[in-house]
Amino acid sequence: MNTFPISFEFFPPNTPVGADKLKAVVQELAAVKPEFFSVTYGAGGSTRDKTLATVRDIAAQGFDAAPHLSCVGSTEDGIAEILDTYRAQGIRRLVALRGDLPSGTATAGEFRYAADLIAYIRRSQGSDWHIEVAAYPEYHPQQRYARRDLEHFAAKVKAGADSAITQFFFNPDAYFHFVDEVRALGVTVPIVPGIMPIHNYAKIATFAARDGIEIPRWVALKMEGYLDDAASVRAFGIEVVARLCERLRAGGAPGIHFYTLNQSALSLEVCRRLGLA
Repeated sequence: MNTFPISFEFFPPNTPVGADKLKAVVQELAAVKPEFFSVTYGAGGSTRDKTLATVRDIAAQGFDAAPHLSCVGSTEDGIAEILDTYRAQGIRRLVALRGDLPSGTATAGEFRYAADLIAYIRRSQGSDWHIEVAAYPEYHPQQRYARRDLEHFAAKVKAGADSAITQFFFNPDAYFHFVDEVRALGVTVPIVPGIMPIHNYAKIATFAARDGIEIPRWVALKMEGYLDDAASVRAFGIEVVARLCERLRAGGAPGIHFYTLNQSALSLEVCRRLGLA
């Protein structure tokens, strides 16, 4: 493991070819000795089996894996069953989320918020799990009031979270301000910045618009000016993300969590720029 911890996130592949590709990506990223790999989980657990299969594959390669676990639309018995399954695989870290209600579902189930899920896990299973939670430096896109979002985050930590991973962002001041705000509320757990390398600017811009994430105007204008010049987009994207990570590390961030989109090249290059590879 690096002295400056890093971790990587994947989504469950939909095809056998994708699964084979991801195994190769895991091996490539393992060269920088990450703390763990996380695997996402669809709305209402719609990718539950694929998440489990991906976590199994990562664990079988000898690496720590952290499945996402969303609770909306779930029951306590259902969550207990999932945790038993992961426990049998030797998994002891997870990312606890509220998640989105599946389309056509009328009830949120027995858990309204991620804090309810975390409290249930701690109440029923004690300290067996290392629980990560989500943080939103630019606030949750569905939250109208910043203060309320900060209080919801503090409630997740109070319920028993060990650490947090942020939504991706490009404005380091938003991250540092968020950390200061929640520290003032008594939150002491590590808050790891989530960073998304710019694989495809149009896709990243769509994600950012959906999730209320600011892309600095100077970055957007330069990216849009490159049009179809993929090499320039790649080079400029690496420069922007590497500088962001350097500033975060210099400012005291406890690590970096990369949203890889199941690719290795850009994350590895940023790690090289940081002297981690």
